[in-house]
This record gives sequence, structure tokens and C-alpha cells, in this order.
Amino acid sequence: MFFFNEESRNKTFKPRSIEHAYLAILNDDLETAQAVFESIESPRARWGIAFVDILKGYIEHFPTYFEIRNFLEIDLDFLLKNEKFDYVGHILGSLETLCKTNQEVYKYVARVMYENKLYKSAREYMEKSQEVFYNDPELQFMFAKYYLNDRNYSDAKSHIEECLNILPEYFPAIELKKQISKYLA
Repeated sequence: MFFFNEESRNKTFKPRSIEHAYLAILNDDLETAQAVFESIESPRARWGIAFVDILKGYIEHFPTYFEIRNFLEIDLDFLLKNEKFDYVGHILGSLETLCKTNQEVYKYVARVMYENKLYKSAREYMEKSQEVFYNDPELQFMFAKYYLNDRNYSDAKSHIEECLNILPEYFPAIELKKQISKYLA
């Protein structure tokens, strides 16, 4: 599967473009991907250099906090949807190192796993994230969604209440609390 849908199969990309680099990754040509990313000056390309390092199994060019925040989820999802599971393993293996730069990496991975219906892995990474930063309202919100999906309404309620204790005006949490309360009435 290429870039997620049938319509994308017939697209052509400019040489030395971000798309060219990602196509090289899909074709397991990490050297070309690295060269293309290095030839482009952009935040996405700077992340791409570190991303390819991770896929190769070592990090020579460490990504910044913002590069991780802006691109890790997108690229992990890209790898999962394109069934590049060896590369997914490299990403997951780099999380402890990436966590030193951005403590939210486990939460980002949990969100990708949850959205791809890999619920057991999502919970595992939510728990790792909780060890790093418990008082994250977004993480508590994610736990509430997880438990709601699992039909564990009391734990869902507990986590959504914790989320709202941290950030009382968080609108999605207020709405989710209403949804959870319907199951506990």
C-alpha cells in the first residue's frame, strides 16, 4: 500500500522532494532517503534525517523537541499503515533515547497505537507515559477513552475526572465525561 489510498498510486513526485524521500523509505532505500532529506532545507527534512538514522538503528543527528512533537506520530502512523514493521520496531526501540529530548514520546506512540486499534500496545505506552508525567491532562483523557472503549466505565470516569481536575475547562474532556456518565446512570 502506497501513501494510504488507491488514488495516490499514480502520483509522480519531484526528485529531491520530501515525497521522494518517503517513497525511498517505503522501498527500503534508506541511503537515498537520507541523501534526499539532507538536500532539503526544512523542518520536515531535518526531522527526516534523524528519522532515517532511527530506521537504520542508530541516531547520529538527534531530533529536537519540536521535530519529535511535530512528526513522530505522523511517521509512526505512516510506517504502520504501510506495514513497515521492522522500522516500527526501530522507532519503538528509540523511545527511551527520544524521551530525554521530549518526555511526551510515549503518549504520542500510545495515540498512534490507539488510532490503529492496537489497544494493548496503546495501553502499554500510556502506562509508560504516566510513569514519566502523570499530571498530563491529555494522557488522562486518552486513558478515559481507552477505558470507555473497553467498557470499563468506572475507570473511564476516574481518568476523565483526573483530567478535569488538572484542566477544568478542557472541552473534549467535558464532553467525554457526559458520554461516560450515560453508562453509569
